[in-house]
Amino acid sequence: MNARRTNAGGRIDRSAPLRFTFDGAAFEGLAGDTLASALLANNIHLMGRSFKYHRPRGAVSAGSEEPNALANIARGPGRETPNNRMTMTPLYEGLCATSQNRWPSLGFDMGALNQLAGPILSAGFYYKSFMWPPAFWKAIYEPAIRRMAGLGRTPTAPDPDAYTSRYAHCETLIIGAGPAGLIAALDASKDGASVILVDEQTETGGGLLAAPSELLDEQPAWDWLATTLETLRARPNVQILTQTTAFGFYHQNMLGLVQRLTDHLPPEESEGPRERLWRVRAKQVVLATGAIERPVMFDNNDRPGVMLAAAAREYLNLYGVKIGQRAVVVTNNDSAYAAAFELAAQDVEIAGIVDSRTDVDVGLQSRARALDIEVFTGYRAVSAKGRKRVTALLVRPSQNGVEFVFKCDAILMSGGWTPSAHLFSQAGGALNWSDDAKTFVPSPDAAGPFVTCVGACNGDVENALATTVTIAADTPVPTIASSGKAFVDFQNDVTANDIRLAVREGFHSVEHIKRYTTNGMATDQGKLSNINALAVAADALDCSIPDIGLTTYRPPYTPVTFGALANHRRGEAFDVLRKTPIDPWAVEYGAIFEPVGQWRRARYFPKPGEDMNRAVARECRATRNALGIFDGSTLGKIEVVGPDSAEFLDRLYTNKMASLAPGHCRYGLMLGENGFILDDGVVARLSETRFHVTTTTGCAAHVLSLMEDYRQTEWPDLRVWLTSTTEQWAVIALNGPNARAALAPLVVDIDLSPEAFPHMTIREGAVCGVPARVFRVSFTGELGYEINVPAGHGLAVWKQLVESGKKFGGTPYGTEAMHALRAEKGYIIVGQETDGTVTPMDAGMGWAISKTKSDFVGKRSLTRPDIVAPDRKQLVGLKTKDPGDVLEEGLQITQTPGGRSIGHVTSSYWSETLQSSIALAIIEGGRNRRGETLIAAKPKGYQSVTIVDPVFYDPKGARLHV
Repeated sequence: MNARRTNAGGRIDRSAPLRFTFDGAAFEGLAGDTLASALLANNIHLMGRSFKYHRPRGAVSAGSEEPNALANIARGPGRETPNNRMTMTPLYEGLCATSQNRWPSLGFDMGALNQLAGPILSAGFYYKSFMWPPAFWKAIYEPAIRRMAGLGRTPTAPDPDAYTSRYAHCETLIIGAGPAGLIAALDASKDGASVILVDEQTETGGGLLAAPSELLDEQPAWDWLATTLETLRARPNVQILTQTTAFGFYHQNMLGLVQRLTDHLPPEESEGPRERLWRVRAKQVVLATGAIERPVMFDNNDRPGVMLAAAAREYLNLYGVKIGQRAVVVTNNDSAYAAAFELAAQDVEIAGIVDSRTDVDVGLQSRARALDIEVFTGYRAVSAKGRKRVTALLVRPSQNGVEFVFKCDAILMSGGWTPSAHLFSQAGGALNWSDDAKTFVPSPDAAGPFVTCVGACNGDVENALATTVTIAADTPVPTIASSGKAFVDFQNDVTANDIRLAVREGFHSVEHIKRYTTNGMATDQGKLSNINALAVAADALDCSIPDIGLTTYRPPYTPVTFGALANHRRGEAFDVLRKTPIDPWAVEYGAIFEPVGQWRRARYFPKPGEDMNRAVARECRATRNALGIFDGSTLGKIEVVGPDSAEFLDRLYTNKMASLAPGHCRYGLMLGENGFILDDGVVARLSETRFHVTTTTGCAAHVLSLMEDYRQTEWPDLRVWLTSTTEQWAVIALNGPNARAALAPLVVDIDLSPEAFPHMTIREGAVCGVPARVFRVSFTGELGYEINVPAGHGLAVWKQLVESGKKFGGTPYGTEAMHALRAEKGYIIVGQETDGTVTPMDAGMGWAISKTKSDFVGKRSLTRPDIVAPDRKQLVGLKTKDPGDVLEEGLQITQTPGGRSIGHVTSSYWSETLQSSIALAIIEGGRNRRGETLIAAKPKGYQSVTIVDPVFYDPKGARLHV
């Protein structure tokens, strides 16, 4: 039997002992224990060290609000997880836990020397201490801070565990399965509506589970609980998820949940996923998340053995653990009396109840006297004694009286209750100060009609906490310590004096105080500290707590593992690789690939003995002189259909699309509302009411989303429908003088003659017997066709085109050759020649702006004075003084060596056609600088460059029209 275990009672299985280790020492617990309860049962209160001062710390709570008792749990190679809350870690056979943030051991931690530097480690010390001398930052400060930062150590081995995810929809989602949540579930599910009930504990019942176990058969509440659970489990429309935390409330009633599936099992038995991420969309959300007891502020209130009264009660009644032999209760409300009475009934000596109020319920005082417990009204705690375990408590009367020192090994504190309204706040709900409850409570309907708070979460603390004694709702403002280390935020080592210092140094906004002191920024998200911190700040500013206001609660409610968030998206599935239908051929042909957006594209096709430069040069020569074959399937493709499709595209693109005749194509330029180039592509009109629109590979999803946004929100009156067809069509581009000759044998119903099929037109027919859309367009400046066939036929058609092209010098080419060929023609690539600040005029594309359209997206912005300023950066070509010197992309361009940058290189290649290096750049006032010599600032040295026209090859476009 463990040293502090009761003889009977609790929700643990006394017939199932479990062995575990903590810092290498062997211990024994029981099935149903948490790691914290098992350690307490073995009389181990020292469980960790604090972040900044490395002070000894023990469990202060019994739930997910725990800031101190954090451990690294090792479940085998690669299965080490830091910062596990011991209070939420179910015990299993063989559990191996290690304390954190200490060296060389928990009992003897050299980091505790930081306490000697306490006066200089006060709030904001990092802002004040690390500013001078500047050289010390990189050499001393940053390395030291990085070594000390954090609590647990990040695992270095790959995580072998599996994680999963699921989407769910329901009529009502209820968070919290205490009495209030269970009542809500009964009501919501009675007519057959779908209900999901969620609780982070291992079983449902909430506060009822902490009722004295020996009274189970005597309390009607337990009968009600059993009946309620039986009823809910029998309803097929109700799903109950335990060990599941609702960590975030997002837009339109979308909540993120993490369900712990196998953490409570030994590694050898934990088959299947470790955690499941739920994304739940609910029509109605009911928050029954309860309330969190607040600590009391006094000197050394962080010592091991100082614990929340409700936590001590939970350890006793849920786990059968007595937290000490002799305890003192420090409170300012009625709820702590229940813990005192129940511990006394289990032979724990209660040295006294220290109540800061002078008016205490007579019934409570009478019951205390019956148990031989003395109540000290009008007294407050001043200082705890002891180091690795509390040994005594000094108390002092608020008015006249005598100080007392209580010898004790446990201090139970209760500073009132704070509704757990984090999720309500995340939903956009406002919190209002309640003078009755002396805390912030949810404002009715503040988060909308589809979010409801019930029970203690809604401020109804009295009914939610009443079990064996009557609990008054009187929750006074926290007593404020005046000296010493009275901790407010236990995890970040923020004291009451740190908050006062922040106020003295000019930080009066609660948000500024929070960030200056780091109060509420730890992994517990201020669950225990926020209200106490507000009370200290309000006292320092001589105002009320509601005048100070409240910081914003942000997700996650408790820490979430990266594994749960990533779930299936890891390894090869982390960034899903999209492959074109022609990808298998490219692999067989020995292509070297590169990522473009989410796609894998062939960069070049080397022959034996070729490096990239020689392979690309060969591919460029073949395309210019004979025939190049290119896989363009990754181009974004959108079908725009409807009576108003032409008007819709007219409003989106700078060009006039309504005048485009069926069977013809037009280059389309799309701007953002700021007037800067967003995307470009080719728009083909198939009929009066149908368009085939292409986009760049990387912007396909964004353009479709933007189109849908305008269609639904700006122009809902237009009759137009959009469909992404990117994956429907495989695209094969034939470019070069022999393109027509290679294609002709494979086409029977399309006239390929220049007169019947001129540049910038589209024809529909069959290629290789497959229905196809054939575009007469080119991104190389050569005679070109882009053949769109259904993706399922793409590979077969590609192979036949390659075979046909062999007779005409056909050569497959990749993206590198495509880039070089288009650069020779001065064709831009959005995202390369544009950087989010380039307008059509900057890119030399003013011709693409319609002079007859009354409006289009971005038109108004094009008239702003700074947009039409003559010294804006403009697209130009660059020729190097040394023709063999290929500039690096991104090089800065200056007028003199070492001078101010006036632009940069956007694209740079060796031109096999011109036998010279070429580059595109954006330069201030570039078009008026043609012929001027500038300087390219290379990593080593400089290169002289001359500004030229950005079209290096075939400037009149004659080769396009053959």
